Amino acid sequence: MKVFRSLEAVPPIPSGSALAIGNFDGLHRGHGKILRVLTTRAHDLELPSCVLTFSPHPERVFGSGRIAMIQTLDQRLDGLAAAGTDMTLVLPFDKSFARLTAEAFVRTVLIDALRVRLVVVGDGFRFGQGREGGVALLRRMGRTAGFEAAAVPPVRWKGRAVSSSLIRALLAAGRVGTVRSLLGRPFELEGDVVRGDSRGRRLGFPTANIATPNEILPPGVFFTTFCIEGDAHPALTSIGDRPTFGRNAVSIETYILDFEEDIYGEAVTVRFHKKLRDERAYPGERALVARLRRDRDAAARYFADRS
Repeated sequence: MKVFRSLEAVPPIPSGSALAIGNFDGLHRGHGKILRVLTTRAHDLELPSCVLTFSPHPERVFGSGRIAMIQTLDQRLDGLAAAGTDMTLVLPFDKSFARLTAEAFVRTVLIDALRVRLVVVGDGFRFGQGREGGVALLRRMGRTAGFEAAAVPPVRWKGRAVSSSLIRALLAAGRVGTVRSLLGRPFELEGDVVRGDSRGRRLGFPTANIATPNEILPPGVFFTTFCIEGDAHPALTSIGDRPTFGRNAVSIETYILDFEEDIYGEAVTVRFHKKLRDERAYPGERALVARLRRDRDAAARYFADRS
């Protein structure tokens, strides 16, 4: 998949393009539905399949507060490539761009730069200054400019539309099992193994401390898979402020079952499968170690049942 970071960098597209537009944060099942429509229709029309997305998220420019992203931009781009997209345009979203009217956006970006012949969006898609544009405007301008606008209805879960905002709320509550259902895959954190205070090793439970660019850290203790250099290992991951030892900065600590290698500095991925329990304070190290032993046994059973 080719990635471009400005309109000026996009080469001419003589055939025209099939385009999906959205933030695609999390790349959940609803996004997957949009991308399947895009790639299927693009193939039928013999057009390159393109995605237009934005960085930073528009809510960070004119929203009420800083929105936490489910994925890093690199994770989003990897997911879009895996979905079979030929090209992704990442447009910088700033206040100048936000002032574009909906019609100016269609003319400048969709028609002039990308020569769209098909635009695929979610049926609630809004765009342009003051979010004035929607599917109806795309269809009206498409009739004149010669492109089709396809609106894809949402995927629903328990009567609710699957959305990035719903997934953010579930992650904040540590509900990674439900999130896995909505994403169609486990939630992942990526980062590097860094040195910690070695307390876990002293207690007999050495952990990999992970520094991550990911912005959402679900709280609790989880059954996870620890991925390094193409290998996947069953693990337990704790995210929290280690209350047994006084409140600290939030950390990510992973205990890898049956693993003793030195991996400081390595790039890793942690996949979250199920929450085991909340983090809590224990009266002392002996009680904590007893709890960690029970957690380790529970993890061994969990992964044995799935082998």
